[in-house]
Amino acid sequence: MVQDAEKGGSIRVTEVKDVRITKVGWFLRKTHLDEWPQFINVLKGEMSLVGPRSERTELVHDLQEKIPFYRARLLIKPGISGWAQVNFKYAATVEETAIKLEYDLYYIKHRNLVMDVVILLRTFGSVFGFKGQ
Repeated sequence: MVQDAEKGGSIRVTEVKDVRITKVGWFLRKTHLDEWPQFINVLKGEMSLVGPRSERTELVHDLQEKIPFYRARLLIKPGISGWAQVNFKYAATVEETAIKLEYDLYYIKHRNLVMDVVILLRTFGSVFGFKGQ
């Protein structure tokens, strides 16, 4: 992101063709290389490979007020990839975030090893297909 990407302290989600993303940042996001540092968190046991994507604390507080049951996605460890990520686009609005929450809650209720493997395979397809945003 460019310096002072969130001037004035207003928190914004990443949008399609976000002007705050630098060319290097665009490449890192497109190739998903920006995700690699999260593997350290997986090795430390703070994250899983599969689970609901973590969000910034400020966004979580805001979304909890706007979306019923949003906090339920915090019942399990966050993951590098998840059911919502492989089935839905990046969420830019509260309404889209609510749809992604439905996918996260479905995953929490039905998670199993086969589902995790499917998510990981679809994630690899997305990474190697340069489908990042």
